[in-house]
Amino acid sequence: MARVDKPVVQAYVELRAHDPEAVSALHVSQRTLAAGAGLRRLRRWRLVELRGTRLPPDELADLLHRSTQFYNPGKERCVVRADATSPAPVAADEQALLVVERGAERRPAAERWWRHQTGERVEVREGLVWGLQFEPGVDAVACARALALSTDRRHGLFANPHAQDCKLAEAAPPPPWIPGRTGPIAARVRRESA
Repeated sequence: MARVDKPVVQAYVELRAHDPEAVSALHVSQRTLAAGAGLRRLRRWRLVELRGTRLPPDELADLLHRSTQFYNPGKERCVVRADATSPAPVAADEQALLVVERGAERRPAAERWWRHQTGERVEVREGLVWGLQFEPGVDAVACARALALSTDRRHGLFANPHAQDCKLAEAAPPPPWIPGRTGPIAARVRRESA
């Protein structure tokens, strides 16, 4: 019997005001890391993935926007991506890097809240997405890979290889993107950047 994949909805949550972590990471990258010299812009989102919901897209988006379980509409904005055909907020010229805390990507409280509100059992996972935009002429993929894993003071910045996994999107971020089971995806970035 073939396995039926659960539907996946992505919510990209971004601060409405300037993001101090993104501003700081941009300056550190540009000033102290060779791979960051051509970095022009840096953005950051919290990515929340809901797996298993069967709600219609409009109803699902409305529920997410009314809830403070997933984001604070007073200080954050949220873009809901109902399926792979919906656009992600990542620009075409940005490299999207996913970073997840190894073993801590599940959000059980959000799963309980969703079940209470809808009666559905869903799986909720969360990670960070960095959008890296480089100057024209820069090998954006190579530089993004070099910035992904922090190996020492001069190499990498966004993921601690001892506690986090990271993955660079090869094109538009795929749904699902956050691994169902945590694994050594950081090793894949390390191999690809070698």
